[in-house]
Amino acid sequence: MTSPSAASGPRAEAIARERERLKAVRERREAQSADTGVDGFTVRRWRKVGVFGDRAVLQAHAVLRRLAPLAQDATHDALADALRDAPDDRLLPAVRTVLDQAAPATVAATLEAIHAGGFLWLSEAGEQRLAALAAGDAGALVAPGSEDPHGALALLTALTATGGEAAFPPRMLPRVLPWIPLSVLDDLVDAGTVGPEHRPWHYRTEESEHAYLEARLVPERVTAEQAAVLEWTARQRREAFLAGGDPLPPAGDVFDLLARAGDGDASVVKELERELPRDLVLRLRRIVDGAAVGNWDRDVWEDRGLWRLIFSLWEPKAAVSPSRSPLHALMALRQAYDLLCLNDLPRASAQIDKLVSFKDAAPAYRAEVLNLHAYTLLLREELDTAAVVLEGISGSHGSAESNLRMVRQRRTVPRNDRPAASNPYLDLGLPHGSVAWAARYRDLRREYVHDVDISARLNNAMKRIRNAEHDDDWSGFFVLPLDLDVFELPDEVPAGLVPPLAPLARRTTPRAPEGLELVRQRAVADLLPHLLSAPRRPDRNARTHTQ
Repeated sequence: MTSPSAASGPRAEAIARERERLKAVRERREAQSADTGVDGFTVRRWRKVGVFGDRAVLQAHAVLRRLAPLAQDATHDALADALRDAPDDRLLPAVRTVLDQAAPATVAATLEAIHAGGFLWLSEAGEQRLAALAAGDAGALVAPGSEDPHGALALLTALTATGGEAAFPPRMLPRVLPWIPLSVLDDLVDAGTVGPEHRPWHYRTEESEHAYLEARLVPERVTAEQAAVLEWTARQRREAFLAGGDPLPPAGDVFDLLARAGDGDASVVKELERELPRDLVLRLRRIVDGAAVGNWDRDVWEDRGLWRLIFSLWEPKAAVSPSRSPLHALMALRQAYDLLCLNDLPRASAQIDKLVSFKDAAPAYRAEVLNLHAYTLLLREELDTAAVVLEGISGSHGSAESNLRMVRQRRTVPRNDRPAASNPYLDLGLPHGSVAWAARYRDLRREYVHDVDISARLNNAMKRIRNAEHDDDWSGFFVLPLDLDVFELPDEVPAGLVPPLAPLARRTTPRAPEGLELVRQRAVADLLPHLLSAPRRPDRNARTHTQ
């Protein structure tokens, strides 16, 4: 048998050790309470509403101070009593009432603070989901659609996956489009998840976002006023160009090239091919290829803005038939005039013959044709026939009447005594009465300094013009053309080569961290239904931990 003294020794030592441990625990708790300023009595009162420990009490105070300014009436009283460390069963319903009216960011911040403080204010399912969101493991959460009212959790799961934007279910777009950050919406647009058929602009309340999304997805619907607000210079340049005005800065883009092409600068063709979309490149090549034979489809020659480019590319090898199209008609008229200026009477006559046979021309055009015809007859000294031709148009144009008088006067002069029949301005390649004749004469003399025949013709033209200016009498010159406007090329833009309006380029940062954070906040805020009206009962581990 063991003696009492032997039995009491080890037991007494164990009792002493336990007393020392409990004393240390009490001292540690007292020290903690002194550090936080929360006494044990206050801690026990808060324990009744699911808040355990002195530090948790301070966290609860911080949460309630942020919510108090948002509370009203009885709700405010419940929060105020809790802040005076008298929390009761009104507290959680009051917190829920405030959060029901709060912004998602406030709801998210509050729920995260509740979770971080270990408050037993959320359901177990809500705690688990909030823990996963706090750990950045949204992909591990599978929430039924009814528990993801704003689609935030599904969107967060997609955004955190590699290339997940494209996998976001379109059926959930109506849930997310009203609230997601614009940068995230742009991510969905870039991924092809959101398209024009989803009409995302109808879900946005801000007019600027409404216009921005239309510009990105249906640019043709954007008004000039909206484009100005967006400072969408590409669209403004395009509209200004199509309206016939000067394109707005910056320079050096496709519209500058199109403007040069519209002015007849064929040297930009290769540059344009690098700037235009494939279908317009093929159209441009059809224009260039058609110049080799003088034949184009109707859609080409109906675009009058292309005529200057076509005329710079097209060098007819034979007389042009004016009846083929309005473009051919103008080329035929200008060709006849140019050949006369080059003193190539045989080819000019062949072209004029085709013009004379073109009976469907407008009156002003027809008058120019007959005047050209009369001029060739004059050059061949067929004065009677020339007079008959001019009599048909003399009543419609003053210069034609003057030409008729000149022909009649010439008939009265013996053939050998007649002066040169040609118009000296045309001999210099200029329209009648051009003030630039002297500079043109000097340029041609330098060009043909070694050609005796041409030099003699140029000198003769120069002397005749000087004599006319000296005598102030041009009655001996056949006026050609009657009206320069009839020979003018259309001053229009080549609309057929203008690219379609490209969507507005994205203006937000792809996969912006702040956008992802706002989506995560929305996913956290959607856990508000898991906020209880009374705290959960703590399990054994929670009680042991908080004692």
